Parts: sequence; C-alpha cells; structure tokens
Amino acid sequence: MSHSFRFRLSIRFTMAFTLGLAVLAALTFLAIRNALDHHLDASLVAVASIEAASLTDGPPGEMHLHEWELTPEEAERIGDLNRFVEVWSADGESLLRSRHITTSLPLDTTALRRALDGGMIRVEDTFQGRSIRSLYYPLGREGRQHGAHVLQVAAPLDTRNALLRQSALLMVVLIFATAAGTLAGSWWLAGRAIRPVHEIIDQAEGIGAQTLRHRISAHADSREYERLVQVLNTMLSRIDATFEAQRRFASDASHELRSPLTALKGELELARRRRRTPEEYERAIDSALEEVVGLTHLAEDLLTLARSDAGQLVTQLGDLDLHECASTVLERLGASAQEKNVRLSITGTGDATVTGDRDLVCRLVWNLVSNGIRHTPPGGDVNVSIVRENGSVNARVTDTGPGIPDESLPHIFERFYRADDARTPTPDRQRTGLGLAIVRAIAELHGARVTATNRPEGGAEFDVWFPVAN
Repeated sequence: MSHSFRFRLSIRFTMAFTLGLAVLAALTFLAIRNALDHHLDASLVAVASIEAASLTDGPPGEMHLHEWELTPEEAERIGDLNRFVEVWSADGESLLRSRHITTSLPLDTTALRRALDGGMIRVEDTFQGRSIRSLYYPLGREGRQHGAHVLQVAAPLDTRNALLRQSALLMVVLIFATAAGTLAGSWWLAGRAIRPVHEIIDQAEGIGAQTLRHRISAHADSREYERLVQVLNTMLSRIDATFEAQRRFASDASHELRSPLTALKGELELARRRRRTPEEYERAIDSALEEVVGLTHLAEDLLTLARSDAGQLVTQLGDLDLHECASTVLERLGASAQEKNVRLSITGTGDATVTGDRDLVCRLVWNLVSNGIRHTPPGGDVNVSIVRENGSVNARVTDTGPGIPDESLPHIFERFYRADDARTPTPDRQRTGLGLAIVRAIAELHGARVTATNRPEGGAEFDVWFPVAN
C-alpha cells in the first residue's frame, strides 16, 4: 500500500524523534537510579561503619549494636528511615540482629563468602514482602578477632522504587505527548513544504496539447523550487517544439502527397475521358508512373525519417572507406549527371576509413551529390573531396550552382524545406524536400557533424565530419 510523501515524512520524522527521546529518557532513568543507589549505598556504608565500631568496642567476645530503642511497631512507623542490621558467622549462623525485626534478614551465601574475603558486597533481595538493598560488611576490618564475622546492613527500597516508578511514568507520558506533538507539527510542516509541489503539479496538469505554450509560474522565484520549475518549463519548450515540428511535418507530408496524387488522378481521369491512341495511353501511363515513382521516393524518405525519430534505424556498423563509397555513388549517378551535362569528380588522398553503416553512409553521399547535380546548371561541376584532418574524416561536396540564399542557410536541413527558386531552375517531381533532412539524420546517427555554406567563388558547399574509426 502506497502512502503520500507527506505521510511518510511525518511518520519517519516522528519515529526518529521519538526514538531519540526514548533513548534519552532511558539514559536519564538509569542516571536517576544510579544516583539514588549511590546515595543509598553511601548511607549503608555510614551505618555499617558506625555499627562495626559499636560491635567491636566492647570486651572480647561481646558484641552489641548501636541502635535506637524502638519497638517493632515504632520501627514499622518510621518506615524507610530505618536500617536493618544483622551479624553472621562464617557458617551462616545469625549471631545478632536489630531488636525491631522479628526474623532474620535473607542471607546471600555467595555475598557472605565474598565479604569474608574482605570485600564490601551489595545485593538486592526481598524481606517481609518488601524490596531491600543489603551491604555485607566484613568485621575483620575492625580487628582480627572478628575475622569470621560479617555485618549485614539492609535498607528498604520502597521510596526509591516509588520514585523510579513515578519518573518512568512521567517519562512515558512525556514521550507519548511529545510524539503526538511531533507528529502534528511534522504533518503541518510537511504540508507546508510540499504545498508548492502540488501547486506546480496543478499548473502542469492544466497544460495540454493546445496550451503547450503556457509555462509554469508557481514558485518560480523560490530558490528551492526554481530549478524544478526551470527544468519543467525547459521540457515543455522541447515538447512544444516537437509537437510543432510534428504538426508541420504532418502538414507538409499531406501537402507533398496531395500534389502527386492529384496529378495522378488527373492523368487517369483524362485518359478515361475518351478513347485514345496507343501512343497517348503510353504517355499517360508514363506520366502516372513518374508520379508513382515520386510517391515511392517520398514514402521511403518519410519512413527513413520516422525510423530515425523513433531510434529504430537498423545499422550494421563496420569499417568502410569513404573513397570507395564516394566512387560508387559517382559511378551510379554518372548517367544522370551526363544527361544534364554536369561533370563529376572526386579528390583527396590518404586513409579515409570510418565506422558506420555502408548503405546509410553511401545514401548520405548520394543525397549530397544528387542535390548538387540538381542545382548545378549545365556545364557546371560537382566535386567530392575526402580528406582526413584534425582527428576526423571530412567529406565535402561542392557545386557550381547559384548557392544557397543567406536566409535559407539556417533552415536548409529542415524537412520539406526548399531553397527555391534561385537554386531550383527547373521543377523536379522526384524532389521531396527530405534529402538534406535525411543527410542530417544519418550524420547524427554516426556521431558526425554536417554543415552547409556558400563558396566565395559561387556555389554551395556541404561538409560532413566523421569520427575516425578506432
């Protein structure tokens, strides 16, 4: 069963505080008990010293106690002020005891033997239904003739025990009262502490797909929550940008699909409007086929970008030579370049081995070179330069076209963005506006960096820096 943070915080704080208070109370209780026992032991030693002096002060062989002249009834009335005294022989025989006790004190034989060895021994026992504390005092300390005698002095513990019980009860009451107060205080304090979190959550829950431009303002000026609000607002900005990109992507994709489908539909409807010659049907089929090819390219590009966004582009990494990849691309695009009277060339020497997926890297080069062919006027040049420098391999594709408008440079790798019209002298039905976006996606997948600039002598320049293969 899950509990709120407020509940857990209050319970844990209360338990920790109560445990600490209980330990302190236990130590205090032991300190009080030790102090009372120390005071009582001092009293027993004082009484034992007086009685020992009195016992050994008489003629040899005679012993008498120094005590009040009290009857048993009077002794009972003075209660805890009274001390019980009894003299024992080495074999545990009672030799003498106070007149106001009618029975012998309880004898601890172990304490007796230890006292005969010269030590003062303290023990607790029960006498006539009352707890007592006894001191076994060796009379051999007063003279050799009493070496086989032990004096037992006992005091009732009723007052001490009553005081300890009252202290313990008071401590228990204080612990429970303090625990209850601590729980109430920590519950209130925890509520105050997490109230800003609830306010931030309330504002966050109020932000939906249509209100992503809203930002959280609750406690944005509080030092403790400033970073939380900042992180949430930054996340909302990223989500807003992603949603906007997806909306724009869907809108652009719909537009790109609508145009060829409309053209395809028009071609087919026109072909069916009346009977035509075989040559006219062939032209209609060729035109429809051209639109289908364009739609196929668009679908493939959209699928590639969708997989890239989802992190599901399947890669088969390995060492590949960019020189070989670029040569293969130029060979395959040779016919297209020759048809447009554009010269293709490749330059650069040295090791150009990088780690990557051969098909994807070659597609990146293909997109850049085909982009250069498309925007280079007849008689122009498209060059691919492969150079290893500064710990990376640079693949540079340049053309002699009109270049990229300055206002288009920041957006050239965006999806469906076209730097028309100066850079697109003739329409191209297979052009989707996704080629350079795919270039950037493939570069990022390989940890590469891609940039676009204009050459001083004219034309565009695209650079891709690949990490060197380890």
